[in-house]
Amino acid sequence: MKAIVWTKYGSPDVLQLKEVEKPIPKDNEVLIRIYATTVTAGDCELRSLKFPIYLKLVIRLWRGFIKPRGTSILGTELAGEIERVGKDVKRFKAGDQVFGSAGLGFGSNAEYICLPEEPGEMEGGVAIKPANMTYEEASAVPFGGRDALHFLRKANIQSGDKVLIVGAGGSIGTFAVQLAKHFGAEVTAVDNTGKLDMLRSIGANHVIDYTQEDFTKSDQIYDVIFDVVGVISLSRSNKVLEQNGTYLLANPGGQMFQGFWTSMRTSKKVIMEPASGSAADLIFLKGLIEVGKIKSVIDRCYPLAQIAKAHRYVEAGHKKGNLVITVEHNQ
Repeated sequence: MKAIVWTKYGSPDVLQLKEVEKPIPKDNEVLIRIYATTVTAGDCELRSLKFPIYLKLVIRLWRGFIKPRGTSILGTELAGEIERVGKDVKRFKAGDQVFGSAGLGFGSNAEYICLPEEPGEMEGGVAIKPANMTYEEASAVPFGGRDALHFLRKANIQSGDKVLIVGAGGSIGTFAVQLAKHFGAEVTAVDNTGKLDMLRSIGANHVIDYTQEDFTKSDQIYDVIFDVVGVISLSRSNKVLEQNGTYLLANPGGQMFQGFWTSMRTSKKVIMEPASGSAADLIFLKGLIEVGKIKSVIDRCYPLAQIAKAHRYVEAGHKKGNLVITVEHNQ
């Protein structure tokens, strides 16, 4: 099978399209023929090791100091068709159209992948694809949709709550806007000029162009601030968060110490933890998708052979929503 192989850290040019051995499912696994996958900012960061110094050390300990070890194929999200099932699999059969995630196992930037029917924690999960979505649209749900769901559930949003989403125009943010609206919130979305119309179109009540306006200097007070990209200063934004409000930090990085300090010194709640998703979350999102409550925002699609170009586009920082990779099978 064809796959994008990653054998060293560096620029997008380290990604190579190669022929590798097609996987064989274990007794508890399904073999999925992938028709669409994605490139996320996380894929680019891992490929290039563009992390804060302390986190870069952790990643090297996990993935390898000199070069990456373990799975040599990047990618976590996918949508496709089950080609074969292991003898112990009960919920799926050959021919099922599915979407899901490989989790920290990676490996979805390829023509095929084997995934367990019942994944462990942080291993992703698979579910039947929403009937009203294409493979491309469905492939963009598992990462952004489940991460947004994970954090917003932690905030226990009530109808009428004012929610500010920073970095609302990306993979997680676009789902966060829609899910917060579904939970009854009044949503303010923060991103750059080119993404504001899109954010309005998916339901944001208010939009802020961070290149023109500093929300920390406004008079508006929020019940929840969800920072998707890890850029806000908690000390500066404290005055626009309710006394008992909640910070959601999806990518804390340098905010980690500020987060601990804020939790200890104020009545504000700070949630900064790895998001873990389950197959049940995929099924929940599938239900919302099929009744028209949420949808994928796709900026553009690239074929598998042009994945390096896709990585460059994501790294440029202008991606609206999701970037999808289409996978063709020659038969």
